[in-house]
Amino acid sequence: MMQINTKNACVRRLKRVEGQVRGLTRMVEEDRYCVDVITQIAAVRAALQRVEEEMLRDHIGHCVEHAITSGNQAEQRHKITELVDMLGRTRK
Repeated sequence: MMQINTKNACVRRLKRVEGQVRGLTRMVEEDRYCVDVITQIAAVRAALQRVEEEMLRDHIGHCVEHAITSGNQAEQRHKITELVDMLGRTRK
């Protein structure tokens, strides 16, 4: 389970991203200049990346750390495999 402070921060950021995406929709509907729209798309992408990084930090600091300190080798292997697989999917 995600730490409450991380969860709150991620929810705030995601709500901001939601507003940015609505703004992008308006920009496209209003035929705004392509470079301006693309610049805003890059800003949304960067904001989502910050959320991803925060959640990853929390996962490693909480879930993965718990598996390591548990002494349960099966759980440790599972968490590490899960982390490596997830990083492989998100870093493409």
